[in-house]
Amino acid sequence: MKRLTLIRHSKSSWEDETTDDFNRKLTKRGERDAKFMSEFLTKKIQKPDLIFTSPTLRAQRTAEFFADAFDVDDDNVISDQGIYDRGSKYIIQLLEKLNDDIDSVMLIGHNPDITTLANYFTGEYFDNIPTTGIVGIEFDISTWKAIEEKPGKLLFYEIPKKYFKKSK
Repeated sequence: MKRLTLIRHSKSSWEDETTDDFNRKLTKRGERDAKFMSEFLTKKIQKPDLIFTSPTLRAQRTAEFFADAFDVDDDNVISDQGIYDRGSKYIIQLLEKLNDDIDSVMLIGHNPDITTLANYFTGEYFDNIPTTGIVGIEFDISTWKAIEEKPGKLLFYEIPKKYFKKSK
């Protein structure tokens, strides 16, 4: 069995129009949601073997919350530029190249890729995975090379809105 947890980065700020997309920070709500959802997730799943993250500031900060909550060593948090700008096909290829000793991966990225991957891997339909939305998927496979051979099983779908009233 292989497990993949897809996470869309937390809410980021658009306040400073001079800040480029790559360097947008999390809002207060984004920080709150990342802290809450990472701690919440520790009660649902085991510690991931690896965390892949986009190198953007908002994804990196989101990854910090999840790595801290799960006590994942820095060596097992991998920043990959392709998660930001190469699309969902690249991410699938990244997963297919994983060593088969790795059973559980967390991937923190961006839309539309997170939503596309959730739909593709589960066969379910997600219109839009919101910020700090989390999709847990289990695959009945022994090698990551087989990740596209059959749909994964949706284990859970969690969003902050289930636990907080809407705020900015």
